[in-house]
Amino acid sequence: MNKFFTLAFLLFSTSLIFSQKNKTKTTETSKPFVLGVIDEIQSKELNEKRILNIYLPEGYNPTEAAKYPVIYLLDGSADEDFIHITGLVQFNSFEWINQVPKSIVVGIATVDRRRDFTFPTTIENDKTRFPTTGHSDQFITFIEKELQPFIEKKYKTNDSKTIIGQSLGGLLETEILLKKPSLFNKYVIVSPSIWWDNGSILNLDSPILKENFNPKTEIYIAVGKEGLTPTAIPRVMEVDANLLAEKIQFSKSKNIKIYFDYFPEENHGSILHTAVANAFKFFYPKIQEEK
Repeated sequence: MNKFFTLAFLLFSTSLIFSQKNKTKTTETSKPFVLGVIDEIQSKELNEKRILNIYLPEGYNPTEAAKYPVIYLLDGSADEDFIHITGLVQFNSFEWINQVPKSIVVGIATVDRRRDFTFPTTIENDKTRFPTTGHSDQFITFIEKELQPFIEKKYKTNDSKTIIGQSLGGLLETEILLKKPSLFNKYVIVSPSIWWDNGSILNLDSPILKENFNPKTEIYIAVGKEGLTPTAIPRVMEVDANLLAEKIQFSKSKNIKIYFDYFPEENHGSILHTAVANAFKFFYPKIQEEK
């Protein structure tokens, strides 16, 4: 009987030791899955440090001559839109897809989007509900004077600059487009919150409407079936997006190209991924090969 218990103990001990070794081996061989790099920039304009999530395309080498387009993504935190938009960029730049050129993605992590993405409003109720709003001018200066120079100095970039944003991010893009259009040459404006300040942004005059506007600029605007905005002065999201597109269509410049998309099966929460995928098709039309 003693021999039986001794043998059972040895078998149990051996099994336990093997299990622990195997567990240790598994732990030692596990590695983190890395999608990009996390960078930081100290902003004097915003008086704070901002986190940047950076995706570098396959084959990127800082010592080589190759330079890449840059896609700037608003709401670019890891728990926001950085991962799924980066996935679209990577997928569409695969050699067997070849829809989008290999590009750098710069995700601007959010701190206070209501503060950064909105201009001052005259609507008293919105001032009360959103007390930090109205500082988009500082954020735009941050992009122009600090962020873009930082990225262009540190990474291998060319002259192609795209910006992607939705909702209040789309409002900020619209403000940049109408006030400082040359900051980017491709705009992906999705479900823009034109309702802010009761649509006053639609009344802005803009350099892009002038015949002598020079840089070639492509603008993609998309909206889903989104209906009324839950604001003090309700507006229809689809109507506002159309009004913005129509305003730009009046441009006398031959350098402005605009695309408008409506997605009746998408809503405010689901539209971004589908819209960005479609924007890439508009910006980079594939040439049909002759059969």
